[in-house]
Amino acid sequence: MNFNDFLQRLSQVDARGLGIELIALVACVALAWAICKWFGRDQPKDSIWFGESTFDGLLFPLLALVFTDLARRVVIDFQTVLVLRIAVPVFLSLAVIRLFARVLRAVFPASNLVRLIERTISWLAWIAAVLWIVGLLPPVLAELDDITLAFGKTRVSLQTIFQGVLSAGVVLMISLWISSTIEKRILREAVTDLSMRKVASNAVRAFLLLVGLLFALSAVGVDLTALSVLGGALGVGLGFGLQKLAANYVSGFVILLERSIRIGDNVKVDTFEGRITDIKTRYTLIRAGNGREAIVPNESLITSRVENLSLADRKFNITTTIVVGYESDVAQVQSILCEAAKAQPRVMTDPAPVAFLMNFAPDGLEFTLNFWVADPDKGKDNLRSAINIAILDGLRGAGIDIPYPQRVVRVESLPAGAAPAGEVAEK
Repeated sequence: MNFNDFLQRLSQVDARGLGIELIALVACVALAWAICKWFGRDQPKDSIWFGESTFDGLLFPLLALVFTDLARRVVIDFQTVLVLRIAVPVFLSLAVIRLFARVLRAVFPASNLVRLIERTISWLAWIAAVLWIVGLLPPVLAELDDITLAFGKTRVSLQTIFQGVLSAGVVLMISLWISSTIEKRILREAVTDLSMRKVASNAVRAFLLLVGLLFALSAVGVDLTALSVLGGALGVGLGFGLQKLAANYVSGFVILLERSIRIGDNVKVDTFEGRITDIKTRYTLIRAGNGREAIVPNESLITSRVENLSLADRKFNITTTIVVGYESDVAQVQSILCEAAKAQPRVMTDPAPVAFLMNFAPDGLEFTLNFWVADPDKGKDNLRSAINIAILDGLRGAGIDIPYPQRVVRVESLPAGAAPAGEVAEK
């Protein structure tokens, strides 16, 4: 249908025929809504088929498209069709937009680039729908087919490029959808270890994206045998210019497979200590207790020394030191220290807090309190501060002296007329 046909159909529509089409359209939309409402009652809010509500998912525009097209085919035998013909490209564009939007939000929920892609796809889909409705899409496609670009000895039209991009986009979205479904429905239940689930989901997603890309290239007429040359060139590039990048990717899969470090472990890399929050294919994110986050290349975790503070035991030891006077009761001081630690709910009861007399310091008896926590990611300094405050209150309440630093000066001789020789203690 060209633009003149559209104008001719618009002039031929009467009120009775328009009413029949509107009734048919409303019936198709209502039927699609009822089906989605019935089957989407117990579906999760992140469902690609149903979305957060009936109209947010992919199933509603697909059903509306099918029912509307069937109604158009029935009504076209009796009268001139306009409204239903307009509704078909509208629902088709809406289905394409929902496919891209729902899949991208499910796979990349925190990406800011997703919103830009959604807006771009929405504009292109609605522009194509408008051109289709008014009958200008065939002339536009013909013009695009006449514009060709040269790639060596091969000439490719803009229409072929746009069709290839659209086909590749749809196939890649379906591949991402399948990988996301496998991760949520199969890997989440079958693989309990978070690191193994991560490597499995990455491997499945990479494989499906590769297969989808090959299918998309084949669908637009690209000779896949030519990719062998590209693969060889890519291998040479990885061997020389991208060897560090390739090493990081390989190291990421090795870390996930060996599970030498896992998500949630507390590690120390060089002088940076924190908790592993995520393991990407190229780098690992380590978050310190003060909120600072380090991006460590995976190759560094393989080739350098890394202290895993929770590899064999999830318990984390924290210590604090206090000095009291020499006249203090050792058993009483130990009891006060242990009780101060036990009063904190984050301190583990097994193993229980323990206090040791570690040293005879110049200023008094030096005690060290050892206690363990299972959640170091919630902070260590805040817990140590609370325990130190409790210790200070306990020692003051018991009348135990916390001495100031002292130094003893011995005077061997004095000039004539000075005070007698003796010992002077200076604080």
